[in-house]
Formats: sequence, structure tokens, C-alpha cells
Amino acid sequence: MGSPQTLSEADRRIVAGWAADCAQRVLWLFESEAPGDSRPRDAIARTRAFARGELGVAEEIRRRFVGGSVASEVVTPSAAAAAKAAGQAAAIPHMGAHALGAAAYAAKAAGLAAPDRPKAVTDEIQWQLSHISAATRTALRQLPPVGENRSGPLGPGLLASGLLGTLIRDLQAGLAGAER
Repeated sequence: MGSPQTLSEADRRIVAGWAADCAQRVLWLFESEAPGDSRPRDAIARTRAFARGELGVAEEIRRRFVGGSVASEVVTPSAAAAAKAAGQAAAIPHMGAHALGAAAYAAKAAGLAAPDRPKAVTDEIQWQLSHISAATRTALRQLPPVGENRSGPLGPGLLASGLLGTLIRDLQAGLAGAER
């Protein structure tokens, strides 16, 4: 039996479109610092193509690390977080839980870009939750709570700790709420 963080291929395709939307909203933060680097934009485009069924799982799993170092090539933390949001979205063919990673990094990027606006992160999470389809909400509700399952990105580690863990907990609490 695979990890409950994987989700079925159909569910991974469903959550990929929403994760791409989340990453797209903060892409400008990366592109304003590295206008000639199209790797995050390309990762988001591949994620959308995967969501539409135009790309296969195996090929996208092999490609998920292409451009993975892009976040370390920019100076500002908001640009790096935006690149990581795109990278998490591109990893969804491998494991559906990366959709929550993409959303959390996008919210983090929004907050880092607006340090004088304390509600920036909350506002971004509210946007994310208000722009989710019923099918995406249902698929994401299948994921275990962050930090409770060791077999994937939501297990103990990067996505479960610190600000990212808090953001994913907030997202999961919002997903558990009433349909919007």
C-alpha cells in the first residue's frame, strides 16, 4: 500500500490545477528578481498540463527536480519562496500532498513580500481556500494532518515544521470547514 499522501492519479490531477493557481499568484515575486529565468513559470505550466491530462505521471516524476536549485539562486526570501511554490506544484505527479506545500510556500512568499502588512499571509490563505473547487477540497481532505504520517512531504520535516507547518495546518483547518 502506498502512502496516504500520494492520492490517486485522478486526485493528483485535480489538485494540480489549484496548486498551480496558488504558485502563479506569487510568481511575479520571483520574476521581478530573475526576469530571464523561466524555470518556475515552466514548472507551473507543466503542472497545469499534468492537471489537464496532457503529461504522464512517470515523465513528470522524473522532471520534478528540474530547476530545483532555482530558489537558491535568488536573493530575496519572497522570490525563493515563490520558486519553491512552483517546485512543490511540479512535484504533485509524484505525491498529491505537494499541493499543500505549493499553497503554503505561496502564502509564505506573500507574507515575506509584505512585511508591513500583517494580514498578507492570512489573506493569501483565504484567497486559496475561496478559489478551490469542491473536487479539489474533497481530494485534499483525504491527506493526513501535517506531521502525523511519516511517508511523505507532510511528515516530520520541512513542510511540517515552523511557519510552513503552521500554514499547512491553517489550510487543512480551512479545508475541513464548510463548503464555500
